Amino acid sequence: MPFFRVTVTDPDLPADAQRALAEGLTRLAVSVLHKSSARTIVHVNLVSAGSYYVDGKPLTGGRDAHVEASITAGTNSSAEKAAFIAEAGELLSDILGPLPRSGIALHELHPESYGYKGVTQFDYYRTREAGDVPAATAGTVPATAH
Repeated sequence: MPFFRVTVTDPDLPADAQRALAEGLTRLAVSVLHKSSARTIVHVNLVSAGSYYVDGKPLTGGRDAHVEASITAGTNSSAEKAAFIAEAGELLSDILGPLPRSGIALHELHPESYGYKGVTQFDYYRTREAGDVPAATAGTVPATAH
């Protein structure tokens, strides 16, 4: 159940660009990280450049962006994570134009400390192995997806 928070220093970013970010990150979650699109959440956070600080000073002279993703620990290889970071960086530049400092962070959370619809990832995976999917998540993830 990946959760992506995209912070963009443009409070007036058009809705089509916001939608493109959400669709692009969801596509990468599925194609690169092998996640379920039905369980992928993207939150676009638009802020003014004056509230985005670099070296202790407000950003000036353009737009920037940062992506933070919460994913379940142990569900992706180093190569998959590196590919996601590279492709997400390209996605940001393609949609938002050249960015001076864009960053992408993958936060891996232990499955006992992370959940979806009131069910921890640990319990979700454990019950899937037993063939008994919790009602809150039934039908949302193929057996091999994370």
